[in-house]
Amino acid sequence: MSSRPVPVPKKVPARVWQRMLSGRRLDLMDPSPVDIEVDDIAHGLARVARWNGQTIGDHAFSVAQHSVVVESICGLLEPGLRPGERLMALHHDAAEYVIGDMISPFKAVLGDGYKEIENRLSEAIHIRFGLPARMPASLKRLIKRADHICAWYEATQLAGFGTAEADRFFGSPPRSIRLELDPQAPTLAQKTFIDRHETLLAEKENRR
Repeated sequence: MSSRPVPVPKKVPARVWQRMLSGRRLDLMDPSPVDIEVDDIAHGLARVARWNGQTIGDHAFSVAQHSVVVESICGLLEPGLRPGERLMALHHDAAEYVIGDMISPFKAVLGDGYKEIENRLSEAIHIRFGLPARMPASLKRLIKRADHICAWYEATQLAGFGTAEADRFFGSPPRSIRLELDPQAPTLAQKTFIDRHETLLAEKENRR
């Protein structure tokens, strides 16, 4: 009895999209602003932990909560910021709703490929909400400063760092800014992010 050769299966192309709870299907290599929804962003960021989850408390300190704090710090540092600029500050880590919050040492290992995907997602998010695709350099510097201030407080209050160690990595925060961080449950962090997004978006639209 002769046996027929077993056919070799065709190679299935790698899947480079993610289905969101909204039903959107987001292409990671070529993300479309049409497939960006703030509910998906907030849901994801509220469940992405800062510091790889190595923080004290009943809940992780989420990227959603971090983003709201950073945006508020930007407003303290530069009270004249326009709503659109504050909206970009709120969304400064929004790409992480898809790619997660990689700690800086791991980003360095991954190299330019990670940064390219992050940039494409950030640009699609900005366009979706009527913002410039690329953030102005001056705003980027302000957000980085606010991010370091927030990180200092996260490190010393939640992640087990001493002040001298936090000073070395993030710089000492200005005395005029004092934070008391209390990690929120994901559902609360999600709602807080969406509420702030909608407030800033409405303010931006009303200034036209």
